[in-house]
Amino acid sequence: MQVKDTVVMVTGGASGLGEATVRSFAARGAKAVILDMAQDAGNKLAAELGADKAIYINTNVVDGDSVQNAVNATVEKFGGIHVVVNCAGIGVADKVLGKNGPASLENFSRVIQVNLIGSFNVIRLAAEKMTQNAPNEDGERGVIINTASVAAYEGQIGQSAYSASKGGLVSMILPIARELAAYGIRVMGIAPGIFETPMLGQLPENVRIALGKMVPFPSRLGKPSEFARMALDIVENPMLNGDTIRLDGAIRMQPK
Repeated sequence: MQVKDTVVMVTGGASGLGEATVRSFAARGAKAVILDMAQDAGNKLAAELGADKAIYINTNVVDGDSVQNAVNATVEKFGGIHVVVNCAGIGVADKVLGKNGPASLENFSRVIQVNLIGSFNVIRLAAEKMTQNAPNEDGERGVIINTASVAAYEGQIGQSAYSASKGGLVSMILPIARELAAYGIRVMGIAPGIFETPMLGQLPENVRIALGKMVPFPSRLGKPSEFARMALDIVENPMLNGDTIRLDGAIRMQPK
């Protein structure tokens, strides 16, 4: 699928990997829709890119009505949805048995709700609109990309909730890809390693450097623009379907 003139909806699009994705697609001629709950950052990014290239919609991915409203507003503004990139997510470090007793069930449920169920919520509603797109010469109508994590494969101590949510994302990609193949919609995942995100940005510089050195090559933190580049490549390569690509510099996470 050609990126130019497509409409891309990015959850978590106001910062981090999502923001980089929005910027990269807009730079290539796509119409970007920023779904996020960070109103100031979302409005600022949309204003910077221009009303003809981007809009911001305050959206809670775990709320069906909120996402449906965002989907409807996107179609009304730009005429359709061709690409979805799910970047919205949270992480909570919590041992099963911590110093204060058993892990919080509320925290575990919240991570699963946002990362896994929230992504599925967006997929189910956006896919319905994608089926109405006119197919291109290859019969393609849309592309869906989920943001997983290397934690889906090598979760560390304290990452049970985060790993479960990302593992769920990886596991549902193939069955959804098989189902939506009948409509010409591809489904893929990207599993980033350690990337420069707002979460890591709060750490001291020496800690971030140490984390980067854990990566075999290149021995540094991943750049959000590199994630965005992978999303662009997935959209443009019609044979990428039903799988998750590790984007991690060959890192394999240790227990802690």
